[in-house]
Amino acid sequence: MTTTPTTPADRTASQDNPLLAPWATPFEAPPFAAFAPEQFEPAFDAALAEHRAEIERIATDPAEPTFENTIAALERSGRTLSRVAAVFHVLAGAHTNDALLGLERTLSPRLAAHANAVRTDGRLYARITALGDGEGLAPEQARVLERYSLTFRRSGAGLDAAAKARLAEITRRLATLGTTFSQNVLADEQSYVLALDGAADLAGLSGSAREEAGAAAQDRGLAGKHAITLARSSVEGFLRASERRDLREQAFRAWAARGENGGPTDNTAVIAETIRLRAERAKLLGYDSFAAYRLEDAMAKTPANVRELLDRVWTPARARALADRDAMQEMIRQEGGNFPLAAWDWRYYAEKLRKARYGIDEDEVRPYLPLDRMIAAAFDTAQKLFGLGFAERHDVPVWHPDVRVWEVTGPGGRKVGLFFGDYFARSSKRSGAWMTSLRRQEKLDGEVLPLIVNVMNFAKPAPGEPALLSFDDGRTLFHEFGHALHGLLSDVTYPTISGTGVSTDFVELPSQLYEHWLERPEVLKSFARHAVTGEPMPDELIERLAHARTFGQGFATVEYVASALVDMDFHALSPEQAAGIDPKSFEREALARIGMPEEIVMRHRPPHFTHVFSGGGYAAAYYSYMWSEVMDADAFAAFEETGDVFDPSVAKKLHDHVYAAGGSRDPADAYVAFRGRLPEADALLKKRGLAEVA
Repeated sequence: MTTTPTTPADRTASQDNPLLAPWATPFEAPPFAAFAPEQFEPAFDAALAEHRAEIERIATDPAEPTFENTIAALERSGRTLSRVAAVFHVLAGAHTNDALLGLERTLSPRLAAHANAVRTDGRLYARITALGDGEGLAPEQARVLERYSLTFRRSGAGLDAAAKARLAEITRRLATLGTTFSQNVLADEQSYVLALDGAADLAGLSGSAREEAGAAAQDRGLAGKHAITLARSSVEGFLRASERRDLREQAFRAWAARGENGGPTDNTAVIAETIRLRAERAKLLGYDSFAAYRLEDAMAKTPANVRELLDRVWTPARARALADRDAMQEMIRQEGGNFPLAAWDWRYYAEKLRKARYGIDEDEVRPYLPLDRMIAAAFDTAQKLFGLGFAERHDVPVWHPDVRVWEVTGPGGRKVGLFFGDYFARSSKRSGAWMTSLRRQEKLDGEVLPLIVNVMNFAKPAPGEPALLSFDDGRTLFHEFGHALHGLLSDVTYPTISGTGVSTDFVELPSQLYEHWLERPEVLKSFARHAVTGEPMPDELIERLAHARTFGQGFATVEYVASALVDMDFHALSPEQAAGIDPKSFEREALARIGMPEEIVMRHRPPHFTHVFSGGGYAAAYYSYMWSEVMDADAFAAFEETGDVFDPSVAKKLHDHVYAAGGSRDPADAYVAFRGRLPEADALLKKRGLAEVA
């Protein structure tokens, strides 16, 4: 078995730099304790120099271009750079510090410029185009060639020198802006804390919520008090439970204003420049807008197709949300309140409304969802579907003591890789939840096993107490683990199409599909057990949860679709339209056009919309979650139709054509191979309980 192929930098670069030296660790995992911030820049210098030399050899090869001496050679190049960058980006996201933040500001434009130089190299592009359409190649090779050809064309490899020079400037600047954006959001999140002092401030909070707030205060140096932070699990839990309307307003306003507080961390100007540069980039490449550019290489293909789906969902979702609003306003009136429902009231009264309609109280549910049991549930689901086993390892290096590691095995004990879980919020971690990798699966020169990472921000309990999850937290855990399985189960030869190397509006299918199993009685009856008594979740509570499954979907859909529509509106602008953009006014006008209820705020307002403005992974693509949800609703129905949500034959098709296939075929073809047909939006409306409103 091969793990990481040996590279020239491993052999010849300074053995004093552990980032470049061989790693004598289990699975050759990074020895995090050996790394210091000052070692990254020289490691990147060596890795970049090595990659430039590799590219030069490929570009100047006198031999006639072949798949092996061009495409396969490109796939083999840059391994040291990928190795160093993977470690750096995990630390920069999950356990950063001032030194790493400074390095990120320095390195991001350098790395972006390097990648741009490779993708716009006319000599490489000539060799790639000389290979034609890949006639005679194996299917996976033809797909990789297609991806290279498309990537180089869309990067501007065929443009003249002046256009390439301007694209290079734009690329460097966008990298700087993306880093600035994310660091500004992080700074606002790190600097804010709502200190709770005394019983009155804690009114409505459960015992476990108070313990978590106490632990957060201890972590922030506020011994003897309680604290609410801007980690989503902390602030949303507080907004659901706190009886103090004034404190809910304080917490909500701080949460909604991240990145928009004036001063050095304000992202308004960053957004405006980002939109202008993306529009200019798209025009240089021959597209009407950045959205048109982005969607050409997606399942959706055009902005019109995206809007058709979002508009179809928006109308019934808005109607459902307004009906819930009216019901909550009536609840306020009956309680003697003389105030209109506001955004900071919504979660509090929605929780009351859910309890009144379905007898569901989040504080009743949380004790049955301890983190360890939910991890076990996710693992057991993977075992039943795909035959995977998980054994915790305590000898693998990690970047923080809270991080846990499991060795993953397949049927027959075959080694699959390592899974790293980093579950708790801390001040050194960016907010949100994500999957990434320290090493991707490939087998170009032998089997390379993946090292896959899940990062989350659950509230950390007080010492000795169990970590309890809300049902939404549980969904997040299953969602990110679905992404992790996409990386772990990958079974392809070439790195470019490994694991999550698929279009953005397909990459969410494996993750969103996996969420379905959490809601199943088969899973809850086995793993939802009380953290103190060990008693299983009562059947009648499971039934109440099932009945309440679509409660609040009007609100959830509105806050999501509004974010997706505003994202699309920003990126549908031409350079001329973007020239004088004021992001604040643009946001207000975009929301007014769709009739956004004033009691609901977008799930991600532009000033902290890191999906879109921190590196642009979801720029003009935030709609992808809903596009994938059309598929995931239909895909899970394939299991339900058999009467067995773990049906082996359906699971095998899912494994072979989705989780293991990576980007080895067109996404639509992959879905049809699994399901036998393409899905329709009706399954999504039914899943969200909006079909009867449509």
